[in-house]
Amino acid sequence: MAETDATFVLERSFDAPRQRVWAALTEPKRLEQWWGPQGMKSKVAKLELKPGGTFLYGMAMPGGPTMWGKWVFREIAAPDRMVYVVSFCDEKGTPTRHPMAPTWPLEMLCTTTLVEKDGRTLLRGESIPINENAMERQTFVMGHAAMRQGLGATWNQLATYLGKTD
Repeated sequence: MAETDATFVLERSFDAPRQRVWAALTEPKRLEQWWGPQGMKSKVAKLELKPGGTFLYGMAMPGGPTMWGKWVFREIAAPDRMVYVVSFCDEKGTPTRHPMAPTWPLEMLCTTTLVEKDGRTLLRGESIPINENAMERQTFVMGHAAMRQGLGATWNQLATYLGKTD
């Protein structure tokens, strides 16, 4: 993925070996224990970890609706890297507009890389809108701070999960 002004990048180091972080990112029973910001209950409806496979999930807000998301995997290089297209969707996996931002891009190309050093793992996430128009690109760029906060809260959940014994 070529980095541009619209590219969203977030990195975080976790006190766990790469294989353990990879498992937390790719196994449904593990994902359901930490995926999403605190207070949201996650459900993995489908996870096919292969090129062309789908990760379909729902995140239920306390006392509110369930937001659905979908990843379609383009590349899997376990436990180092995965490339996938992300979209909001309905529970059947049909892409939809962001429920709170109608000019949000329908699709984003994301790359997750994991690098281990001395028993710690650096997780790097990159996202960029694809097939977007100028308004959608602008909305995505303006949303970087909110994405940093939301994904940061999700990665806080991951850090807590990784701190527990399996």
